[in-house]
Amino acid sequence: MNPQIGFLSLAEELLIYIMSFLSCRDILHCASVCKALREMYMSSSELQYIVELSGQRLLPVPNTDNSITVSKRLQLLRDKAHAWFKVDIHSFETVPITRVPHPYRGKRFAGGHLYSWNAHEDTATIFPILPKPSQQSIQRNWLPGTLCSVPHSYNLDVFMDPAQNLIAVVYVVDYKTVYINLGVLDGDDIHPQATGERLFLLDDSDNHHKTISAKLKGLGRHIALWRRLDDENWTSSDEKWQLQIWDWQHSTTSNSILSGVVPNTTIDFCFLGNNRLLVITDNLKLYSIEDMSQAPELLACFLMPVSLMLWCLPGLPIDDVGHSSQPQTQAQRTMYTSDPTHRLLCLIASSSRTDSFSSTQVIIISTRIFFDLDGMAATPIPWQHWGPSNTRIFRHPYHFKVHISGNRVLQALPVGTRNSEFMLHLMDFSPLAVTNRRGLGRVVKEPSTIYISDSTGRSGGSLTTSLPYVQVVFSDRKFDSAESELEDIWIDEDRIYMLNADLEPTTFRGDPVFVKRPIGKLEVIDV
Repeated sequence: MNPQIGFLSLAEELLIYIMSFLSCRDILHCASVCKALREMYMSSSELQYIVELSGQRLLPVPNTDNSITVSKRLQLLRDKAHAWFKVDIHSFETVPITRVPHPYRGKRFAGGHLYSWNAHEDTATIFPILPKPSQQSIQRNWLPGTLCSVPHSYNLDVFMDPAQNLIAVVYVVDYKTVYINLGVLDGDDIHPQATGERLFLLDDSDNHHKTISAKLKGLGRHIALWRRLDDENWTSSDEKWQLQIWDWQHSTTSNSILSGVVPNTTIDFCFLGNNRLLVITDNLKLYSIEDMSQAPELLACFLMPVSLMLWCLPGLPIDDVGHSSQPQTQAQRTMYTSDPTHRLLCLIASSSRTDSFSSTQVIIISTRIFFDLDGMAATPIPWQHWGPSNTRIFRHPYHFKVHISGNRVLQALPVGTRNSEFMLHLMDFSPLAVTNRRGLGRVVKEPSTIYISDSTGRSGGSLTTSLPYVQVVFSDRKFDSAESELEDIWIDEDRIYMLNADLEPTTFRGDPVFVKRPIGKLEVIDV
């Protein structure tokens, strides 16, 4: 009889094929307990590519162009990660901006486009920033009255999605009835994927509700509207709110509705992939939105350590696909996509309304905590059970700038105590950033502690967080705000963007001051 054939006696090609079905963690575990498997791993581009993708929180894209070898894909992936730690901050292209977007309602960056809506003037604009070869470019200006032409109405908010050529405008008619119009960015037609031109809210004509303010957000086939309501029969000092979600590609109505009361705090929300929604008050509530025929299902409630006024920093879509701007790496666009279950969420926290003008807490959260719910229930989860190891909290002056993309965070922070100069700081929270950084950047694994106050201004004690990251400070270039003011910064898969407003000297009551001009410039740094 033939002896039993052992696993290691199989052909190396077959062993690699079998191990390719394992997770990154299991592959590394096998390589660490067996010398033969470790040698095979070190010689296999396929297995290293699986580990590299997982370590950078990326997913492979099916049906990739097979003309690019796995070893080449692996090298491109590693080179791209390392390039972020040695960015040439002095090499940039300048895009003139003829009209700096109004700060009210802010500016948004998505899909290589900068867009904004001016609520006071009821104007909007969108334009591409140095469009890439594979990118659809959209450039348009909306004059007053052209965003929505419904009589006796005014607009509450505007959402744009360049990737889907979608614009959504929420407006109120006769100060009461609210609708959402769907259209295309590059024309006046109804969006071809929309079920209808208009989304309808749940009928509240008998409830005497009036919409005070609104936020409109979307991701893929979902659009969500949050409203702060005023009820003439409501006697409490607290304010009501309602959040309604539509699958706009399949229905113009929705039964997916949340509501509550605002006890002197802020309300915000964000999509986490295409089936989960995070509602942000002074705590974080995670909902499933898989079944749009009913109200969102509460999955978990993550308690914050103290009561804070929180809002979500707008970033790239949680399922955004990276696009390369460099000719030699065009294949990356079809090689991988970001993993929506392992991204970063950035919350801005003001301890109190007065404190927000002196300093701000920046809370970086790994979204893995919202997908790995084993052992957790809808009962409130204390901060100490989820927060310290899954977050980093920083305290910054109020005039700092920050933006996130994937697992990277870009910040513009003042130099020392001087507010007239700032430097760029880049942080990478992906697991392999530490392992494969090649001596670039500073590894931060040790816990950090800050002292915070709650929403009433009372001391909330100290908070210690320990989510590891690598930091690079671009200290070889300091930006002086004497001639221009930094309006905003953004980061995507392979670019850094800095929007500056030009300043000009003038006098006010006999004193020299600097005022913003309506023109500026956008600096674009390729990585």
